[in-house]
Amino acid sequence: MPRRTLAAEATLCGVALHTGAFATVRCLPAPSGAGIAFRRVDLAAAAVPARVHRVGATERRTALGADGASVSTVEHLMAAATALGIDDMLVEVDAPELPIADGSFAPWIAMLQQAGMAEQPGEPWRYRVKAPFELSEGGSRYRVEPADGFRLTVAVEWDHPLIGRQQGSWPVDGETFTREIAPARTFGFQREAEALRARGFALGGAVDNVIVLSDDGVLGTELRWPDEFVRHKAGDIIGDLALVGGQIAAHIIAERPSHQGNVALARRLVRIATREGGGTVLDIGRIMEVLPHRYPFLLVDRIVELEPERRVVAIKNVTINEPFFVGHFPGHPIMPGVLIVEAMAQAGGVLVMDRVPDPASKVVYFMSLDNVKFRRPVVPGDQLRLEIELLQNRGRTLRMRGEAYVDGQLAAEAEMMARVVDR
Repeated sequence: MPRRTLAAEATLCGVALHTGAFATVRCLPAPSGAGIAFRRVDLAAAAVPARVHRVGATERRTALGADGASVSTVEHLMAAATALGIDDMLVEVDAPELPIADGSFAPWIAMLQQAGMAEQPGEPWRYRVKAPFELSEGGSRYRVEPADGFRLTVAVEWDHPLIGRQQGSWPVDGETFTREIAPARTFGFQREAEALRARGFALGGAVDNVIVLSDDGVLGTELRWPDEFVRHKAGDIIGDLALVGGQIAAHIIAERPSHQGNVALARRLVRIATREGGGTVLDIGRIMEVLPHRYPFLLVDRIVELEPERRVVAIKNVTINEPFFVGHFPGHPIMPGVLIVEAMAQAGGVLVMDRVPDPASKVVYFMSLDNVKFRRPVVPGDQLRLEIELLQNRGRTLRMRGEAYVDGQLAAEAEMMARVVDR
């Protein structure tokens, strides 16, 4: 399946739900592999990737942020893009929050459909769940089961005569989403409005863009379905899970979902699901062009994500053939913690050296390690997912944070200081 982007520019304007500011959004075609990113045109800042590691807030909405440039309430547009199979798109916005439109996903679907879709080279990433797992976050609970495609089963419950307990189940595809989920609007309770506004939320909320629930009914509108509430929550899940950066093959069963829970689930999916398609950012050949390490000390097998000067994700496959298992320990093989840290350091070295001119003439020396913690043993058969983020860049001296995961569980973490020097 080829990647898809927009065939033309698409625009939507309106008031934002929480800030109350007027915002204009322009959605533009993007090159293959670019993914979806948001750029604040009112600020001199780089585009923010629509990825889960850039989530900055989840209260009442999902917000992305980087270098002081935040974009809020991205979930409705992201859900529409997912439903229509859009892989690459640049979203320009001139305000800190996207418009709420009528409170549903339908205006975003209509805008993107009007622009049309264009196929381009490359494959989308696909996250496939191979074994069931469960996740609880706050008051939200999720069970994730293997499936050939993406399916949602969602249940919500509120003590209100129009809601009570509602449940629905839908396949996630363009036709079903457009017909069964997209028109469902966001909702809130009249009794909470004053307290929310005092905290800076719902400043743009009105009966024409939010279902406002009184103690016994709805103000100023009629429901589009009796179960419009659970349908909207299903759409929010789709939008938040779009931040994995690819398609999902799983059946997700959600009980009382929230943005906080959805984002936690997206993080878990990225770390434990099998990623198919999309290619490898750097294979072992390219890694060996960047790093000077060789057998038996090269501890990075491939790079699966690389956000230059910001973040890298690497994979280390741990096998019984590793030479250190001969003595650590006989009959009870465990990967030495110092080598897990070394693997994180090497991944960080790829991040640093990727943009260094003539990397063959340079080497990265690590100067210090702080806050090193080992959370679980790493044994033969494990696959280490190494996530490294650049925290500070002072010319040739850099500070990074590394985390190593096995099956979505944190195995080790550390902060590292490094310096690029001449060989």
